[in-house]
Amino acid sequence: MKRNIALYPWFKFVQSLTFWQATWFLYFESNLSASEAILLYVISDIATTTFEVPSGYMSDRLGRRLTLSASGPSTVAATVLLIFGGDFIQFAVANVLLGAGAAFASGTDSSILYESLRAEGRETEAEAAELKSWRFSFVALAFSALVGGVFAVYDPGLPYVATALSAFLALMIVTQFSEPPHRKQVSHRENLGVLAASLKQPTLVWLLCLTLVMYVFSHTPFVFGQPFIREALTAAGYAAQTTVVSGAVTFSMMLISVLVSAIALPLRGRLGLPNTLLLAFCMQIALTSALAMNNGLFVIALLMLRMEPDSLSQPFIKARIQPLLDDGIRATYMSVQSLAGRVLFAITLSLAAARTPDDVPLPYAEMQTILFASALLGVTLFLSLALTSRRARVEPEDKDESILL
Repeated sequence: MKRNIALYPWFKFVQSLTFWQATWFLYFESNLSASEAILLYVISDIATTTFEVPSGYMSDRLGRRLTLSASGPSTVAATVLLIFGGDFIQFAVANVLLGAGAAFASGTDSSILYESLRAEGRETEAEAAELKSWRFSFVALAFSALVGGVFAVYDPGLPYVATALSAFLALMIVTQFSEPPHRKQVSHRENLGVLAASLKQPTLVWLLCLTLVMYVFSHTPFVFGQPFIREALTAAGYAAQTTVVSGAVTFSMMLISVLVSAIALPLRGRLGLPNTLLLAFCMQIALTSALAMNNGLFVIALLMLRMEPDSLSQPFIKARIQPLLDDGIRATYMSVQSLAGRVLFAITLSLAAARTPDDVPLPYAEMQTILFASALLGVTLFLSLALTSRRARVEPEDKDESILL
């Protein structure tokens, strides 16, 4: 278990070396239409959704290590298909595999960390361990975004070659993990009963709702960020620098997120957990609003703040829900949570794709309408969550609190 804990941040580092993250939309759009590029992201999300619950169930029943091992081959196969391009069908198949690779890791990675800590009697270190892993992930994301943007200048397929290699290396690290001990296995029916009961707990329900809306508001700038940058640079006469600027923005975004994570624990201690989480959501709404108001070059700088809300929320949310979940449903619950977020975002993107022109790059006017509507919805959701946070008992009353166990 000590080796698991020591290796885990490095696994997250290598797993996060996604060199295509700053150029994927531009790459898809250069081979297909803008609406098809959006639909490919929807396909990836639907694929992840399809595999989410089965992979979580597999993790809970067959083991964390085995499930994590299934992620690497899927990601490698997906990136190989994307390297060679082709028609929409080939891109769609690649995105299905990419979604499957994400699903096999979703929830299982955090579960193996918590259960390893618990086996060592160190479960109270969950928040600090999640934050450390978060920093490793975002350093990797920053590095790979910048390098991937430069790679794309020479060959649009190079970022996918580098990502395939990093996925293989992540698989090698997984082989060094040991399966953490599990508490008593119960029947499938009993597990379903425990899962259903968890979805009735006020704390988990509130955190689930927040996680869903924050997922949508985090990924909206991710999808529209690259065409936004292209439109702003084109208007200023710098269109040829789009991939490099996109990579630099993503690099800065991840680096700033790492720096923000350094003050996350003190801020959480000062504001309390619910207020810290609501502050993070408010920052997402503010960014969406800014993108909807103007597409000038100065707004590109605001995209560097996209991941800061996640630094102030995701590690704390994961650490908060872990002790509330039974071993038999831990990964399944997080897969259901991820599934719901992806379904919600897929619906949102499908509506956006329906009003996007097929024959031209995605124009800012279309993005502006989508972003403005999202910002208005976000304000309404923020008020609802703020009014219900106290009743949901988001702040733990006891460090060892466990509702379900």
